[in-house]
Amino acid sequence: MDNLVQSLVDAISMGSLFALMALGIGLVFGIMRLVNFAHGELVMIGGYGLLLLSGAPDAIAAVLVIALVILVALAMERVAFRPLRQRSVPTLLIGSFTVSFLLQNLVLMTIGATPRGVNFGSSLLKSVSFGKISVSYLQIVMIVTTLLLLVALASFLKYSRYGIQMRAAAENFRMARLLGVKANRIIAVAFAGSGLLAGVVSLLYVAQIGALTPQLGLQPAVVGFVATVIGGLGSLAGAAIGGFVIGSLTVLIEMVLPLELRPFRDAFLYSVLFALLLVRPRGIIILPWVRERV
Repeated sequence: MDNLVQSLVDAISMGSLFALMALGIGLVFGIMRLVNFAHGELVMIGGYGLLLLSGAPDAIAAVLVIALVILVALAMERVAFRPLRQRSVPTLLIGSFTVSFLLQNLVLMTIGATPRGVNFGSSLLKSVSFGKISVSYLQIVMIVTTLLLLVALASFLKYSRYGIQMRAAAENFRMARLLGVKANRIIAVAFAGSGLLAGVVSLLYVAQIGALTPQLGLQPAVVGFVATVIGGLGSLAGAAIGGFVIGSLTVLIEMVLPLELRPFRDAFLYSVLFALLLVRPRGIIILPWVRERV
């Protein structure tokens, strides 16, 4: 029983990180029908922002890093994606890959490829025990932060002016524009929200692994994209569910695999996800959104 509860806590905490990553990708996809593969580089930039602010208190560094990532996301939208908005889907995808490689290589040229250690949130690595169950403060922060952000995002989309406009744009952007929705403003809000979520992921991920490389955001971005597909493209609720599904499957597979096969955990994980897509190729939550972009 204790092992089951411990695995459940691990699954929820890991799924929380994946859910936030998937939500950041899903926010932009819902409006622009763009899979932003450069989203992982926002996480990477947040990590190197922590490196530059290593002498500052953790709370101040966290606020500044989130602000930095939001500004980079807005700049990404304005400089890279706005000029390509009317282009074809392949052009947008190539644009997102280009931005991703550009940001990675800028870090390589200016900072280098050597892994860097970051002392951020070290106090959160301490654990509290409940009998045989051990939960780190970082896991608690991950779960609570994700729940708060999910509630905040749901409230924003349901009650705020911009949130309602974003929902209308996600449903039918052309009709929303005819009704007065400003395309540039709403897309900028979506990128800002995506940057906010990427900044939070960066803080939690760096606190967990404690090291930086220019490829820091690659793995979270891949998992976040897979989570959006598993949950259902275009559905933010599905993206969050997809993140928790992947987190749960990761922990479950880790439990059942023999020790000698655990290094190949990801191969088994993506095999299960592939089988899930064969059963539900459009994801867990299927939305009847039309195939149109801005």
